[in-house]
Amino acid sequence: MSALLAGAALLLTGSLLTLIPGKQIEHSIVKREPAAAAAEVKQEYIPVKGELATGTGKPSAVKSSWSNFRGNDFDAVYKEPVKLRKDAPAPSSARWTLPLGEGFAGAAVRNGRVYILDYDMENKRDALRCLSLDNAEEIWRYSYPVKIKKNHGMSRTIPAVSDKYCVSLGPKCHLLCVDAMTGQEKWFIDLKHTYGTAEPEWYAGQCPFITDKEAVIAAPAGPDCLLTLIDCGTGKEIWRTPNPFGWTMTHSSIIPMDLDGKKTFVYCGKGGVVGVDAADGKILWSTTDWQIEIATCPSPVICPGNRIFCCGGYLSGSVMLQVKSAVETAEQVPAANCKTLFRLKDAVFGSEQQTPILYDNHLFGIRQRDKEFVCLTLDGKVIWHSGSKGRFGGGPYILVNEPDSANPVFLIMDDDGKLTACEATTAGYKPLWESQVLDDHGAWSPMAMVNGLLLLRDQTTMKCIDLKE
Repeated sequence: MSALLAGAALLLTGSLLTLIPGKQIEHSIVKREPAAAAAEVKQEYIPVKGELATGTGKPSAVKSSWSNFRGNDFDAVYKEPVKLRKDAPAPSSARWTLPLGEGFAGAAVRNGRVYILDYDMENKRDALRCLSLDNAEEIWRYSYPVKIKKNHGMSRTIPAVSDKYCVSLGPKCHLLCVDAMTGQEKWFIDLKHTYGTAEPEWYAGQCPFITDKEAVIAAPAGPDCLLTLIDCGTGKEIWRTPNPFGWTMTHSSIIPMDLDGKKTFVYCGKGGVVGVDAADGKILWSTTDWQIEIATCPSPVICPGNRIFCCGGYLSGSVMLQVKSAVETAEQVPAANCKTLFRLKDAVFGSEQQTPILYDNHLFGIRQRDKEFVCLTLDGKVIWHSGSKGRFGGGPYILVNEPDSANPVFLIMDDDGKLTACEATTAGYKPLWESQVLDDHGAWSPMAMVNGLLLLRDQTTMKCIDLKE
């Protein structure tokens, strides 16, 4: 794609795309020179040319949204008043199927548009794509050159989108903001160059999100900046949180937390967990009681009573933290404002990739040790587990909790693309149906759902499955 002249036509995934003349935008990117393993890597900055291409796709009339990682409320719960089918969908019933570059990046949906950060393997470019929810025809794509080697997939993150802006974080730590409707670039920041971010092993997995004030919150986790809030319209920093701990970036995403009426952000860095004031980025509390040596992937789960559940893989298990009230945190040093209520061994509950779901004052998730779906109390006691006939690997899951419905259900994906529905109840594991909806291994990407349409993917393909009654 980078070899095409501006204005040339390009046929991609069934849609005719036209490069917009003059839309080649220069940025800075890190080019690594060969060096001995023990020596410091020298960095040379060279310009990057971003390209915007428009296609023939048209937005759907569906206006409901799933705007971020884990949905609008960051809880992985579908709440629309749409009646869903009670039986298994046929694998051939997909509304559309779309080939993708190898990876685990999931979709966000807003205003009839599907947004996904793809990787163009042939042309070696990150590609932020905007598609029609109706048929997956491309409306626009914004791409820029990045050389990536296969490392258990490539793209991993989910864009954040508002009515005005779309923000993505690429595998090599490029933070991009574009106009959500047109794809025109607003700004582009190389976190490694600007903040000194250390690229996580297996590439970046952190998902940004856009606040109600049209600003994006991200965690560069560089030497001088742990978290930062950036204005979407200008690309200017509103505030930054210092990094006195020296923590580095993980695959975990920042999650908002209401702390007794005060808006805060919670982040699991490599070294501990921190909570900051959403107004100015001030550190309110921190703890080193939770850290994972290999890879921190699940995001924190905010629980009642100012509690925070953190879990991980690689034998790390899980932990329940509790933060002091907003009034108390203003009077104490950050390390004194958080305590550990209990810790669970990985045999009780640990999760390598997916973030558990809070429902009915219980936590539900896939336990890494035996790949079973588990129901936990907020005191850390196992109520039930799915048993040997309900094992799902590292797959994602969401809760379908329609308003006024007496029968909420979990939708759970296994490694190989089999989708299972089970009752959302503390009474036991009660499967309802299953269907082989995907064909490839590594179906680990978080799902999205709007208007009864379920968006899911394996390593190379995304599908839209209609689950309406």
